[in-house]
Amino acid sequence: MKNLVGLFILSFALILSACGNSEPKHTTSAEEVKDRVYHYSINDVEEGINASIDSKVMSVTNSNGKVIESLNLPEDEYFVSIAPFKTMTHPCEIHSLSGCQGELIEEELHVTVVDQKGNTIIDENMTTMKNGFIDLWLPRNQEFFVKMTDGDLETEEVLSTYEDSRTCITTMQFK
Repeated sequence: MKNLVGLFILSFALILSACGNSEPKHTTSAEEVKDRVYHYSINDVEEGINASIDSKVMSVTNSNGKVIESLNLPEDEYFVSIAPFKTMTHPCEIHSLSGCQGELIEEELHVTVVDQKGNTIIDENMTTMKNGFIDLWLPRNQEFFVKMTDGDLETEEVLSTYEDSRTCITTMQFK
């Protein structure tokens, strides 16, 4: 009888081990995460799906508010979305990729980003998206001087990319 019980336990253990998935889980690369963020930023998603992005994670929810996807952001890069404005803005700290709307839609601006050591990270013309934002990926755990120009108008601000920093910048007013 003991042999029968032992055989049963061994058989059960073999069945359980065969049911386990020995393949490693797919990890999302930094480029795949950036691509997903971009598609939410340009609203290339089905209706009723919402996405927000904090310093560590992009969370995607359905129309009931249930989280249906959660992607860790790259460990060495920080996402920040900037909606420069002339007259109208909204308060924002955590960017809603599918909900935030800036004032300046599809406008070409010159963007300059300089790190604390004086290294120029970005110095190029960029166009705001249909949501009025410009998305940037910057190195983490640093501060940056950001300047934007639109003709004779300009705005500048020091932005940080620490864990408690904003991902939604709506405080840069052109003057």
